[in-house]
Amino acid sequence: MLITFEGIDGCGKTTQINNLTEYLNSRNLQVTVFREPGGTSLSEKIRDLLLHETDEMDFRTELLLFSAARSQLVVEKVIPLLNKGELVILDRYYDSTVAYQGYGRNSIQIDHIHFLNKLATHNTVPDITFYLSISPEIASKRTQNNQKDRMEKAGMAFFERVKNGYDLLAKKNERFITIDSAREPETVFQDIKAAFDSEFSSRSR
Repeated sequence: MLITFEGIDGCGKTTQINNLTEYLNSRNLQVTVFREPGGTSLSEKIRDLLLHETDEMDFRTELLLFSAARSQLVVEKVIPLLNKGELVILDRYYDSTVAYQGYGRNSIQIDHIHFLNKLATHNTVPDITFYLSISPEIASKRTQNNQKDRMEKAGMAFFERVKNGYDLLAKKNERFITIDSAREPETVFQDIKAAFDSEFSSRSR
């Protein structure tokens, strides 16, 4: 099973991924977590280039680099683990590209991004996508003291567009489970746990 977490920066993905991983481990379920971009030697090098090594980059170059890092992760790590029947959790996946580079950057047409995503993911689609929904204003307050990478410096208007993009994706895709992440982390996790248990039990029958 492939589980992905999505949402704007500051939505609480890291906390909830850690919570879910601990829960799955307590149930003796084998789970592996990867972040995007990253997860392989090549993908981590691309991550540094994308987020830390330069402040200027053409939006299409950015889009293609994210896709290249994703392709390497999927073919080298994700597909082999899924073929062994293991659970894989991804901190971001191709929906981030649609939301950030599509709606946020307006880099190319959304349909073209969907096509590129199919290539980069080798047609690997998540079983569940937890979308941690939060307003950019609240997210910004949560991260105001953090050291920001290149994407996080994009500004409030950018994150408004990204949030709108995620909202549209959530309406169009049944695999999306929208969680209000402005609440206390433990309350958020109880919703995630309940949704996972329901989906996992239905697949185990």
